[in-house]
Amino acid sequence: MLETPGMAAKEKEEAAAAAELAELLSPAAGQAAREGAAEAALALSGDAAGRRLLVGQPAAMAALLELAAGPSPPAARHALGCLVNLSAEPAAREPLLAALPALLGLLPGGPACGVLANLCRERGAARRVLRGLREGGPGLEPLLQALGQPRPPSQLGPLLCNLSQLPEGRRGLLDRSRCSVQRLLPFTQYQDSVVHRRGVVGALRNCCFEYGLPVDLQYLPQDKQREEEPDIRKMLLEAIMLLTATKAGRHTVREKGTYLILRELHRWEREPAVLAACEKLIQVLIGDEPGPGMENLLEVNIPEEVEQQLQSLDREEEEEQERWRREQEERGSTPRSEEPSR
Repeated sequence: MLETPGMAAKEKEEAAAAAELAELLSPAAGQAAREGAAEAALALSGDAAGRRLLVGQPAAMAALLELAAGPSPPAARHALGCLVNLSAEPAAREPLLAALPALLGLLPGGPACGVLANLCRERGAARRVLRGLREGGPGLEPLLQALGQPRPPSQLGPLLCNLSQLPEGRRGLLDRSRCSVQRLLPFTQYQDSVVHRRGVVGALRNCCFEYGLPVDLQYLPQDKQREEEPDIRKMLLEAIMLLTATKAGRHTVREKGTYLILRELHRWEREPAVLAACEKLIQVLIGDEPGPGMENLLEVNIPEEVEQQLQSLDREEEEEQERWRREQEERGSTPRSEEPSR
């Protein structure tokens, strides 16, 4: 699209307004003006265009970071809310990571968890956050302790999920001395926040990549309800699938009567993506054991042509699932679920 004089003038006005807002956020503006400016910045960060304007003002970013850790609760609340929104912008990643010590000092507060969860979607940033947590002292322990709060921050789950995409993050969560898995398991049934529940299940699934992982299962009461979110059901199935990577893992999962539970789930399930994950797991459990040298499924080398065929089948399966979802939405029977934070 060609830029018209009117568009150019509007962009100049917006840039000037963003610069004026940056001045009002600065310490020289006074506390009352800064609180109002922080509230305005939060409103501006509600859409992509506003976020880009704020990210383009380094002085505004620095002032928001300072306010977030400052003594004024209203200004800190607005500034942190704004930073959560800005952290979704790729251009904000480096300025925020440069202020990592200040952000880590705000943990385990919910908004700080939200900022870091967004940053940690990228593996390099997640590695820097983990390093900062270790250098600052007890590593993941403050986050794990926050799980014991009456209402843990909803963004704590996504943060743990994104940190666990790295081997060192998974090792931190699997440290037996901290009983981390036992702390996480109750939140697979947490009804107060689907965001937190989804994140915790994602973290547990990621931990299952460490196939030496001991299985920690528990008997469930008769009134246990199935997970209501399809994407979380799928992650739970993927977690069990990862536990079946080794011969010992497959034996343990079979021994727990998992097949009977999966059979009932398969009869009940209507979401194609969840059904497909369920069917793959059932095939592993009822299939023959792999031959010598192939017992660990995560270490089996797949020929390139076979890998391409499998990828093609996966794409076809995803397209079929998307067609089914669109049909259900057109009928108004299946609302699209919230995208997980990863």
